[in-house]
Amino acid sequence: MQPAQEFGDNPVEVRETGHYTEEYVPSFVEKWDSLIDWEKRADSEGNFFIDLLRKWGVKSVLDVATGTGFHSVRLLAAGFDTVSADGSADMLAMAFENGTKQGGHILRVVQADWRWLNRDVHGEYDAIVCLGNSFTHLFSERDRRKALAEFYAMLKHDGILVLDQRNYDAILDDGYTSKHTYYYCGEDVTVEPEYVDEGLCRMRYHFPDDSVYHLNMFPLRKDYTRRLMSEVGFQRVQTYGDFQHTYRGEQPDFFIHVAEKEYRMDDPQEKEGRYKGAVSTARSYYNSPDADTFYATVWGGEDIHIGLYESPAEPIADASRRTVERMASKLELTRDSVVLDLGSGYGGSARYLAGTYDCRVIALNLSEVENQRHKELNAARALTDRIEVVDGSFEDIPYPDGQVDVVWSQDAFLHSGNRVQVLEEIARVLRPGGHLIFTDPMATADGGSADVLQPILDRIHLDDMGSPAFYMRELNRLGFTPVDGGFEEHREQLVNHYTRVLEETARQESEGLARKISHDYLAQMKKGLGHWIDGGREEHLTWGIFHFRLDTDD
Repeated sequence: MQPAQEFGDNPVEVRETGHYTEEYVPSFVEKWDSLIDWEKRADSEGNFFIDLLRKWGVKSVLDVATGTGFHSVRLLAAGFDTVSADGSADMLAMAFENGTKQGGHILRVVQADWRWLNRDVHGEYDAIVCLGNSFTHLFSERDRRKALAEFYAMLKHDGILVLDQRNYDAILDDGYTSKHTYYYCGEDVTVEPEYVDEGLCRMRYHFPDDSVYHLNMFPLRKDYTRRLMSEVGFQRVQTYGDFQHTYRGEQPDFFIHVAEKEYRMDDPQEKEGRYKGAVSTARSYYNSPDADTFYATVWGGEDIHIGLYESPAEPIADASRRTVERMASKLELTRDSVVLDLGSGYGGSARYLAGTYDCRVIALNLSEVENQRHKELNAARALTDRIEVVDGSFEDIPYPDGQVDVVWSQDAFLHSGNRVQVLEEIARVLRPGGHLIFTDPMATADGGSADVLQPILDRIHLDDMGSPAFYMRELNRLGFTPVDGGFEEHREQLVNHYTRVLEETARQESEGLARKISHDYLAQMKKGLGHWIDGGREEHLTWGIFHFRLDTDD
């Protein structure tokens, strides 16, 4: 007879770190792959982890929660030098067997307890992955800290830890729901919590043959996990929800944390703390692989802002570049001009200005992913000496007073939760007589129509939007004078642009875009574009070019 799971007379009292090895009895291990469904899980996950590791230049990986080998096999197939560790000998035996079946891979397996990982596994790695909600098998904070410290010690100086967990915040606060899309994709298996409190989540697994198994796990809250990683020594922690950077707290089934070991002299933790609220959300969103791919391939490439269209079917890139040209034509730029581009994205505008007028451009942007692409494009066009790319937020511009001739921005201010502060920062860094020129998607009036705007605000995680009246009023208060009326409105172009982006999304989807971007991201993007189009057509939203000059002191 196969051994059965043993939880004693009172299963909910079993809250011990080492007990999980007894929970994975052979008969449960044999059924584990039917719970995962390798093929469906591969489809839902896509190349998220593979792309993430490649982005970090990873070559060697330690998979510390191998289970039956799903991620180890995928990593080996992708060319990563992978070592597979797990606390369960039965799981490792199944993983080794799966490796030979799934492409003839010979797994290097090691049975190890994370709390003494350096004793059982040797070497240093570019990345450690701890996936499958496995970290929640640790019940004491001491064990969690010890395991994270062991992970930290086995990483190279610039290595990363990738660790996932269920969204226990939602389970604890709102009850259990699951899209049943990620991780556990087997359709014939029922997975649900049988008991939950702040110290235990007892999951019940019911299989088609009516066999039932349980796992007792600690319900980690997201922010607690992030804090623990930081306190152990990881310099920066980014969190994804169901393979996306943008999410509402209650929506994802799983969180994926990416923790960096590398120590930077500019103190990444302090830098991280400078990004607050809506700005932090925008930074996370634009850093995500899905967003990066979408904006680079669908939204015009170099110029990721609203365009000025001369015909409904005009290419997005052509219309977007026309916006840059129209704005630049309003200025009198020379080689001596210093332009500060706020929210510079991939740098299309900065390259146009530097290349056309030979002016100096300071490109401030909060997405490190976009900034890296920006720098590469600048180098390819020999413009590195004219454009300085800076990581930072327009709510706290890292420059002294009165240093720039022009502040330029395109469709970026809406991402701020404190636009008054943004405008005050602009007034501070502009020299007297300097120009401010920018565009922004806005509500047509202060406050807007809550029922119409709410879906858009939810999508971009904001409480409100600016309006033409708001900008005119605040700029007047700060000592700005309108140039040529101050605001050149093009409400219809907002509708044109979002319509074209929606059309282009559908066209590229038919050509395989879903292989590059997650299904959920595309679904949410198309839904969001529809809201923007409706809001523009119903005249609740508008867009246009603002041009103001800062008054001189005399």
